[in-house]
Amino acid sequence: MSALAKAVSNCGDMLAATALALVLQTRGEGGLAVAGIMLAAALPLVVVGPFAGRLADRVDSRTLLITVGLAQSAVCVALAFTRPPGLIIGLVAVLATGLAITGPTMGALTPLMVGRPNLAKASAIGQTASTVGMLIAPALGGVLVGAFGSRVPLLIDAATYLAIPVAGLVIRTRRGGRFRTAQAAASGGPAGPDRRATFRLRSDALLWPLFVMIGAVIAAISAVNVVEVFFIRETLHSSTTIYGIVSATWLGGMVIGALIAARQRRDDVGTARALMLFNVATCVTISVAGFVPHVAWLVPLWLVGGVLNASENVAIGVILGSRVLPEVRGHAGATFNSIAGGANASGFLLGGVLLTVAGPRTLVVACGLAGLAAAAVFSPPLVRAIRRERESAGTASETDGAVQVAV
Repeated sequence: MSALAKAVSNCGDMLAATALALVLQTRGEGGLAVAGIMLAAALPLVVVGPFAGRLADRVDSRTLLITVGLAQSAVCVALAFTRPPGLIIGLVAVLATGLAITGPTMGALTPLMVGRPNLAKASAIGQTASTVGMLIAPALGGVLVGAFGSRVPLLIDAATYLAIPVAGLVIRTRRGGRFRTAQAAASGGPAGPDRRATFRLRSDALLWPLFVMIGAVIAAISAVNVVEVFFIRETLHSSTTIYGIVSATWLGGMVIGALIAARQRRDDVGTARALMLFNVATCVTISVAGFVPHVAWLVPLWLVGGVLNASENVAIGVILGSRVLPEVRGHAGATFNSIAGGANASGFLLGGVLLTVAGPRTLVVACGLAGLAAAAVFSPPLVRAIRRERESAGTASETDGAVQVAV
């Protein structure tokens, strides 16, 4: 049910995002307006992320999912009847605030529902379901905007948000609120009301450099999300429907990537190494896309990008579920969302500004190259952390072997 709820709500999200981007571009609002929408979707993850994560850990998950999901649906209805760009941006920010709460809440429930041995498979199933839901949205959004404008897609989005409260009612696993005691006991600690587990990213020698590197790469390449609509519509001279179809190919790649990632069995060090490689490969793919002479060439490139993107998402879910105590997983998930959201916001703002001085094709290439530069700068600390972790694991293994021989 969790995967189904993500699929339905993500379909609505992508439908609304496609509709708003196309409508603003068609009105001639320019890159800054499109960037404003994307900033509104990203900044709440940064501003309220830490608070939202603690909320997800301390309040009954069912209460959060029902309350926030209903509120998001109501905001979408209001958004469907709103025209001023400033008000649209404000309502998108309210929607994103809800996502900052429901995202960590759902993410923290997954390890409790499936257990550590099935975490990679469960993360991949969730990723696949979400992506399938999003897959049809860009093409559908392009068609609906061309036929009806933005109102119909946004009303459909309002209906899809009802999947979140439905999931809250149906999912039996619960956490937060009076269920925190059980969470503490399950993690092996003292199961009492005075237990105060905390999550500090800097205290994890592997997660900290890993998330810094990911955040830097996201900041470098995320401007392409703002540039893409202008690149496809104006530089490559394609219709709104073609824009939706091309965007959907990235999501199609994500379905494939999630299926592949479900079969992977790596330890934390292997997962960190894979994430580093996935980031570099994504940057190369984006740079190459900037040289295509025709929109059709974007299809295979975006498929590859989607495979890499899904592999990254599954790996992040696995490593968080593996290294973080159950009772603070909401905070951990929100911390990562804050890093990613802040990085996205920086890239979106930069993309909107740069579109006023440079062409879309140049910016697509530049985004990929900037991502490679960010990976080159921030990978060395991660490589050192991976080496220390591997050496520490080897020392512990030798110690265990010595003890067994002595016995």
